[in-house]
Amino acid sequence: MYDKILTSLSYGMFAVGVRGQNGPNACIVNTVMQISSLPMTIAVSVNHNNYTNECIKKYGEFTVSVLSENTSGSAIGALGYTSGRDNNKLANVRYKILREGAPVIQEDICCWFLCKVVHQVETVTHTIFIAEPVAGSEKIKGTPMTYSYYRNVIKGKSPQYAPTYVPEIEEETEKYICTICRYEYSDPLIPFEELPDDWICPICGAPKAVFKKEE
Repeated sequence: MYDKILTSLSYGMFAVGVRGQNGPNACIVNTVMQISSLPMTIAVSVNHNNYTNECIKKYGEFTVSVLSENTSGSAIGALGYTSGRDNNKLANVRYKILREGAPVIQEDICCWFLCKVVHQVETVTHTIFIAEPVAGSEKIKGTPMTYSYYRNVIKGKSPQYAPTYVPEIEEETEKYICTICRYEYSDPLIPFEELPDDWICPICGAPKAVFKKEE
């Protein structure tokens, strides 16, 4: 019951960029909020298992790129469904690196800002980083992407470590997995085989042919 009620809360879609041990890294988050104005602080929630969490704790800084409704699903899929420990998540994503070493995503974002961590709070599953914005873009472009837009228009799903992730009830439905971004198609009303040949992955835009049936 509470899971359904909490879906009424408002969220955005953001890319948090960090300086990693082997290069820049970024991940998708939906919980970035302003805490105060004097001093100016924001809060970001990142799962303990995320490589981004580890990098923020090590270097004490990160960037936030505010995604727009024009940000491509392929960029979201690349940053949201794989781990930076094992993959170069930015290999096919446009970005620039600030002098501090953290990346700023350049996939039709609205704006960006660089933050310095001033405090952190540990929960059972996530770290809440309290940070002070110290630099950022001068203008805001486009319409910020909301989590509702991501779910209802792009048809995206919450990754396992997202704060809004809720395990789905297992049904006797065959699953087909995108080999590019790991998106799972399991619609009980429309079997995968009945999708048109020009159907594409709603997250990364890959063609139907790259999907593999889950064994």
